[in-house]
Amino acid sequence: MANLKSREEIELMRESALIVSQTLGMLAKEIKPGVNTLYLDQLAESFIRDHQAVPGFLGLYDFPNTLCVSPNEQVVHGIPNDKPLEEGDILSVDCGALKNGFYGDHAYTFEVGEVAEETKKLLEVTKKSLYIGIKAFCLGNRVGDLGNAIQSYTESHGYGVVRELVGHGLGKEMHEAPEIPNYGKRGSGKKFLDGMVIAIEPMINQGTKNIRHFSDGWTIKTADNLPSAHFEHNVALIEGKPQLLSTFDYIYEALGIQSDEEVPFKRMVSKA
Repeated sequence: MANLKSREEIELMRESALIVSQTLGMLAKEIKPGVNTLYLDQLAESFIRDHQAVPGFLGLYDFPNTLCVSPNEQVVHGIPNDKPLEEGDILSVDCGALKNGFYGDHAYTFEVGEVAEETKKLLEVTKKSLYIGIKAFCLGNRVGDLGNAIQSYTESHGYGVVRELVGHGLGKEMHEAPEIPNYGKRGSGKKFLDGMVIAIEPMINQGTKNIRHFSDGWTIKTADNLPSAHFEHNVALIEGKPQLLSTFDYIYEALGIQSDEEVPFKRMVSKA
């Protein structure tokens, strides 16, 4: 059963989410050929602690680091290491923070230098599917409507939608009910209710939907070794409509990207 949040709790969750957003924005400037992911992990831990929060992933289910870093064919849950990033890589960076008793948790897949056009398209489609999913998170819809929206769009481009890994509710626990798959049947699953806060996170493969597990017990990769993309936002349902708690604005500022994709889902501030 979903743990519905009050407005006050949602605002506390926004603080946690924005610390993650700022962390990813800081990392955006550092992700380049020659940099290793263990260095990025150390930067992220220091940044989160400096902002009076605790790394959300470090020690969670015994995970050993602050970031999940998953390059190229790795889907999610990659462990930071000292291998340098290379020109043309992509890197999914998933980050969590705990503040005021609530978690923030979201992810972005970065380009490392110049990336192949077909890989750029995978990233573009996956990120767009995230906002298609967010739009479907509204009163009157169900979990299956959201999953179907993401699945229909990404599969129309010939991509594989990972089945074994899903989005989730978010709050005082990193993973709360309900599960939010990136696939589904319209009209199926739990109804969305005001006060729900969820993490929507399409994990989309360039080729097969099938995955394999590394022997490290964490890292997950595509079965055909083709690239995978991962984007994630934290979203609250307020007065029947989705409202972003997280933002990619800090990333875009760091990378010089202009985008209005988040505008329909941002909190409206009344003018005096």
